[in-house]
Amino acid sequence: MKNLLVYILVLPILLIFSGCQKEIMGYNGKEGVYFAVQHGTKSLSIASWPFQPFSDVAFVSIGKSEVDFPVKVMITGPVKDYDRTFRLEVNPDSTTAIAGVHYAPLQQEWKVPAGKVTVDVKVRLKRSPDLETKAITLGLRLVETSDFKLSFPEWDAIPTLTGGVVVKEFDASLHTLRINDFMIQPAVWPGSIQPVNRESGLFGVFTRRKMQFLIDNLGLKYEDFASAETMPQARYILVASDAAEILKARFNANNPVLEDDGRLMFIGSVPWTSIIGVPYVP
Repeated sequence: MKNLLVYILVLPILLIFSGCQKEIMGYNGKEGVYFAVQHGTKSLSIASWPFQPFSDVAFVSIGKSEVDFPVKVMITGPVKDYDRTFRLEVNPDSTTAIAGVHYAPLQQEWKVPAGKVTVDVKVRLKRSPDLETKAITLGLRLVETSDFKLSFPEWDAIPTLTGGVVVKEFDASLHTLRINDFMIQPAVWPGSIQPVNRESGLFGVFTRRKMQFLIDNLGLKYEDFASAETMPQARYILVASDAAEILKARFNANNPVLEDDGRLMFIGSVPWTSIIGVPYVP
């Protein structure tokens, strides 16, 4: 195990010098594959992120009905001058996703191109309506072939990689995608609810429908509201003003924008009062 971890850490250096010092490429471990997914604290360097047995997939941030989600696979052993094959399958033990509903059939055979040490396998995921209220999982597993064994069925965390949540031990031939489409109130949302459930403030009460209205009509993204850096006061005041003008125009055209409970959508300088649970009556 330690020999394999050392190989991972020194591999980039070996590749740099392999053209003139091929003898330093000596390696006696197995030729194998493993999931080499790293994520961690965004404010820190990617180089410090620990390896992880899972990836979170949030469709609300992706903003598409389908996505080809990349999952990094890496090899151990010497680099070869020809393509080599490994296999990918769904791991039923860690899967609640439904084929055809939450994901498309997996491509099972993948190649590591000649001269390469990594490849991104792409998993096509689907944004189904049920993901708005429940999270599902899609487990992946690597399968041995004549070209590759499984490198790290018992992975031990690399001590120097501490830039995020560290999972000390896991099977690196397995990886789980944790998929959802949850939309919670973001960090920047200048609105509130007053007594008798009346919406107030510049944005009123946060709702998924209201956020989708802003996305569809003003070209915004959910993540734009994640911090004051991406949504400073001057910007959200302008957003509220533009949104209010659209809402008033729709109302005057007898095509008002309603919330799920039937009340008029409230934001900015709209001239109406919005009470949660009280539908609009023309």
